[in-house]
Amino acid sequence: MRAVLWLAAVAVAFAAADTYVVVLALPDMMAGVGLSIEELQRAAPLISGFLLGYVAVLPLIGRLADLLGHLPVLVGGLVVFAFGSFLTALSWDLAAMVVGRFFQGLGGGALVPATLALVAVLYPAERRGVPLGLVSAVQELGSVLGPLIGAAVLAVADWRAIFVLNLVVGAVLAVAIQRLGRSDAVRGSSRRPDLVALALLLIAGAAYVLLAVEPTALVQDLTWGALYVPAAGSTRWLTPLGLVTIIATLGCLVKCGLRPGVRSVLGRIAAEVDLLGALLLSIALAGVILAFATADPEVAVFSEQGVWYLVAGGLALLGFVFHLRRAQDPIVPRGAFARTPAWGSVLISFFVGAALVAALIDVPLFARTTIYGDSQLKAALVLLEFLVALPVGAVAGGFLTRRLPAGVIAGGGMLLAAVAFVFMARWDADALRSASATVVLVAGGLGFGLALAPVNAAILATTEQSMHGLTTSFTVVARMVGMLVGISALTTVGLRSYYSAQADLPSLSSVCTGGGMCEEYQDLLIGAAIAQEHTVFAGAAVCAWIAALLAVVLLRGAPTRALSPSETVTAL
Repeated sequence: MRAVLWLAAVAVAFAAADTYVVVLALPDMMAGVGLSIEELQRAAPLISGFLLGYVAVLPLIGRLADLLGHLPVLVGGLVVFAFGSFLTALSWDLAAMVVGRFFQGLGGGALVPATLALVAVLYPAERRGVPLGLVSAVQELGSVLGPLIGAAVLAVADWRAIFVLNLVVGAVLAVAIQRLGRSDAVRGSSRRPDLVALALLLIAGAAYVLLAVEPTALVQDLTWGALYVPAAGSTRWLTPLGLVTIIATLGCLVKCGLRPGVRSVLGRIAAEVDLLGALLLSIALAGVILAFATADPEVAVFSEQGVWYLVAGGLALLGFVFHLRRAQDPIVPRGAFARTPAWGSVLISFFVGAALVAALIDVPLFARTTIYGDSQLKAALVLLEFLVALPVGAVAGGFLTRRLPAGVIAGGGMLLAAVAFVFMARWDADALRSASATVVLVAGGLGFGLALAPVNAAILATTEQSMHGLTTSFTVVARMVGMLVGISALTTVGLRSYYSAQADLPSLSSVCTGGGMCEEYQDLLIGAAIAQEHTVFAGAAVCAWIAALLAVVLLRGAPTRALSPSETVTAL
C-alpha cells in the first residue's frame, strides 16, 4: 500500500502542475476557442470552473473516501481528471472548455484529501510527519514543474497537447494504483467486462472526437456532412453527432449503474451519505468561489453579481447549519472538529492561503514592473527561487514534526514567511538584481513549506480515522478559499494605493518637455506600481503573522510528536 501512496503523491503533483500549466497556456487556449487576449474577462470561467470542481464538492468527496475507501476515490479522481483533460483537449468553444476544466478540478481535488488520509491509515500519529512532509513537498513540486512542462510542450506543440499528456498520465496512474491496491484475493479473480457499456463508451468517444475535430472531408461531403447540421439553433450538441455523444454517454452510465456491484455502492451512498447536507455545503462554497473569482479588483473585492453569489451562499450556509442540527447522520458529524487543533488547522490554512497567493501572483508582477518588462518567462523564473524552497521546507517540516510541537514548527515557518514579506514590502526598483532578494524569496518559500506538514499532522492526530478524508478536505478548501479571498482583497487594496500614488504624480507635460512620455515620467509610474506591490506584500505579511500566531496558540495540544526515550518512560 505504501507504493500506492507514492503513486498517489505523484498524481497530486501532476494535478498541481496542471494548474500552473494552464496559467502559462491561457492565451493560446483563449485563441483556440475564438477569444482574443483583450477578452480576458470572458475567459474567467476557465479559472472559476476549475475552482468550482476543485473546491465546492470536496467535502462530499472526502466523506466518500471515508465511506468507500481511499483507493476507489484515488482511482476515480484520476479517471475524472483524465476525462476532463479529454474534454478540454477537444473543446471547440468556451462552454465545452469550461466543462472540461470543471471535471479536471473535480478529479484533481479528490486526490489531495484521499492521499493525506491514506498517510493516516499507513502511519501512526507520531510517525506521520515525514510522509506528510514528503507528500506536501511532491505536491508543491508540481508548482515548479508546471511552468517547465508547459513551456516544453508549447515549444513543440499547441496547447491541446498539454491536455492529451494529462489524459495519458492520468489513465496510466489510475491503472497502476488500481492494480497495486488490489488484494491478492481480488487479483486471483477475474471480473467480466461490461461489453455493452464499453461499446457505448467507445461510440460516445468517437462521436465526440468527430464532433470536435470536424474533418473537412466529412463536413463537406454531401451525405456525411448532414452529421454536422444542427436540428435547431447553431450548437454542435444538437447535431446528429452531438446527440449520439449525449445518448451513448447516458446509456453507458445507466448500463454501468445497473451492475450489481455499482448498484450496491450507489445504494450505500444514498443510505449513508448526507446528500442534502453535501448539496447545501457545495452551494455555500460555490457562492464564495464565484463571488471572488468573478471580481474585478480594480472596482471592488467582489463584483456586483458577486453580492448575489454571496447572498445565495449565505442562505445555503444558514440552511446547512440548520440541517446539521436536525440531521441524524450529517455529512459533517457532530464533534468532528470538537478539538481545538482540528478546527484550528482549518482556520490556519485559510490565512496560509491568503498569504501564499500574494507571493505566487505579485512576485512575478513585481519582476515585470521593475526589471523584466514584458518578459513573462523571466518574471516567472524569479518565482522559481521561492517555489523550489517550498518543497524543501515541507520535507524539513515533516522531519521536525517528529521532535517538536506542531504549533512551534508551523508558527515558526509562518513567522519566517511574514519576515520575508516585510522585506519584500521594502524592495526598490533594483531589488531583484541583488542577491539579498534571493535570500528573501528562499526564506519565504522555506517558511511556507515548514507550515504544511504540521498543520496536516495536527488535524489527522485530533480527528477520528473514520473522518480523515472529510476533515482533511476542509483544510484544502480553507486554503483555496483563502487564496481567492486574499488575492481579491489584497489586489483591491494594492490598486487603491497605486491610484493614490498616481494621483500625486506631476502632470506629464511638466516632466516631459519634449512631448510624449519620457524616461523620467516612466520611472514615476514604476514608482506608483511599486507602491501597489508594497501594499500587497505588507498585507500578506499581516496574514502570515496571523497564521503564525494562530498556529502557536491553536495547535498547542496536537499529539503529533514521537515520544523521546525519557517521555516514553514517563508515559509507561
